[in-house]
Amino acid sequence: MYNYAQTTKKYTESEAGMTKIFIDGSAGTTGLRIRERLSARRDLELIELGEERRKDPEARRDALNRADIAFLCLPDAAAKEAVGMIENPAVAVIDTSTAHRTANGWTYGFPELGGRRAQIAASKRIANPGCHASGFLALVEPLVRYGAVSPQAKLSCFSLTGYSGGGKKMIAEYEAQERDPLFDAPRMYGLGQEHKHLTEMRVVAGLENSPVFCPVVAPYYAGMEVVVPLFADMLNGDAELLKQIYRDAYHTSPVVRFAENADEGGFLSASAFAGRDDMQIAVTGNTERIVLTARFDNLGKGASGAAVQNMNLLIGAAETEGLAL
Repeated sequence: MYNYAQTTKKYTESEAGMTKIFIDGSAGTTGLRIRERLSARRDLELIELGEERRKDPEARRDALNRADIAFLCLPDAAAKEAVGMIENPAVAVIDTSTAHRTANGWTYGFPELGGRRAQIAASKRIANPGCHASGFLALVEPLVRYGAVSPQAKLSCFSLTGYSGGGKKMIAEYEAQERDPLFDAPRMYGLGQEHKHLTEMRVVAGLENSPVFCPVVAPYYAGMEVVVPLFADMLNGDAELLKQIYRDAYHTSPVVRFAENADEGGFLSASAFAGRDDMQIAVTGNTERIVLTARFDNLGKGASGAAVQNMNLLIGAAETEGLAL
């Protein structure tokens, strides 16, 4: 058995006051972005493994149990395996995979949704939201919670994302010198309505039915635009009520903001928030047909930025420390 008591004593005595961070999966897209955000922080110490030890199970086990906070930037199965390696009860985990987003004992890491900020700060197991799910939930969860949308509602959603959301393999495909011409236009995927974000979209929003979900990857690097269209007769209220709900839900948030007017000359660009860690919520349309839109960076509030925000809450730092807003 791993001797976490001995290890914790050793590092607490030598590095008092520093929060020790280990990123398991630091070579992936999300892990690299988290490391970039944390490397300049003077309140943190990064536990790093060299290339030759990065996949060594015992080296990982040691690092996971030495950390105050472990970020898991791994596929689902590997994330579950990593959690099983942790025997030190003092270690807090922020898992960026899909593995634990609706699991018992895990806190869903979207602070802006009702009551979750305090839960995150007190939790040892935090599941970082999915990128598409972040936009959908920012739009829908407050409406269900305030009673403007019924839990029985059958919604639809489409979501545009830059190709960086597909990780290193997709980035390489899109940036290849002689790429497939089909990559030159937006491509819909998740065609079987079994996208891995659907479960958290339904459960966390408080819906009884998963939405009809149409994710689309487009030939630009980063940025996300999640859209939920509604007919007015689907609501307990009107567009003005929805705007007021968003004002009330996000008026104290330093990261998610409701925009009274997001119009960009009749357009809304999906890349408007690329390189940033905040999110913009907008309501457009007319009295009969209403369009809800969330715009953010799929690598920011949709991934690594959200993970750093959750870490800040855990350690009592300013919520936006190290974020690009």
